Amino acid sequence: MAFRPATRNIGYSLLLLLLATCVQKSSASLGDHLPDFKSCVKICEAENCQAGDSAIPFLLRLMFWTCPAECDYTCQHVVTDRRLARDPPMLSPIVQFHGKWPFRRILGMQELFSVLFSGFNFLAHWHGMSRLRETTPSWHPLQKYYTAFGYSGLAAWTFSMVFHARDFPLTEKLDYFGAGASVLYGLYLATVRIFRLDKELPRHKPTLRRLWTTVCIILYAIHVCYLSFWSWDYTYNMIANIVVGMIQNTLWICFSVVRYQKSGKPWTLWPGMIVVWIMVAMSLELLDFPPWYALIDAHSLWHLGTVIPCAWWYQ
Repeated sequence: MAFRPATRNIGYSLLLLLLATCVQKSSASLGDHLPDFKSCVKICEAENCQAGDSAIPFLLRLMFWTCPAECDYTCQHVVTDRRLARDPPMLSPIVQFHGKWPFRRILGMQELFSVLFSGFNFLAHWHGMSRLRETTPSWHPLQKYYTAFGYSGLAAWTFSMVFHARDFPLTEKLDYFGAGASVLYGLYLATVRIFRLDKELPRHKPTLRRLWTTVCIILYAIHVCYLSFWSWDYTYNMIANIVVGMIQNTLWICFSVVRYQKSGKPWTLWPGMIVVWIMVAMSLELLDFPPWYALIDAHSLWHLGTVIPCAWWYQ
């Protein structure tokens, strides 16, 4: 199988540019600046929030909804319904508020299907780890690396469920840091597995493994510190994850092709096929359309698209 590095790099660059553009657009939402929305929130808070949060149903209070947050949510849908009733969708499009589409809340959760599909990925990792314990002996040198991969996936998808259920600064940070750790660990594992840094022989392998482990820990610490103490930069975060993801995907594709050329066995192409599937699923983020029935958007479909390759990976 022939590769065309120049063409592939151009494609990656275009994808990176488009994703960065999307992040920049989402950080400044048109809905936040609509006079109707600002007026609605101001009136709602003046009329309903004088007595605190006592008027909010108990279930919503359990999900940490406050009176100002309830006014914000209600006014998003009031303004959206008015715009759709006044003009056709093509003339008066649904707009984002605070970087998000106006989703229909269910059981106090802001993005039900993103929560649900994140849960599917969590279960895929959980089932995969159970299978791993059954099929891989504890003495296998890669067993601990595969197990750590599973735990990083469980943590990342747990934080994703929490964030999409309720969007707070804390849950957003947990989601971003969990996803970043999972992506970086994927690159760490790819390097260890492909170059067999897990082996104790020859002598230089343990030194390289410790060096690679240290580099990854330092990079992740710098990443978290930059976002936490310097700038909460959505564009930087997206670019960092894409670059790390591209490197590990390229490694797995090349690894799969080389093994297939040597053995001719179709299953040796699985790692490459899986990461290509994930890249295609990730491209759904570029669509970014208003949610169907105010429930399902491109981001939730991206989460759905990673369930099968996640389960497949553990094969």
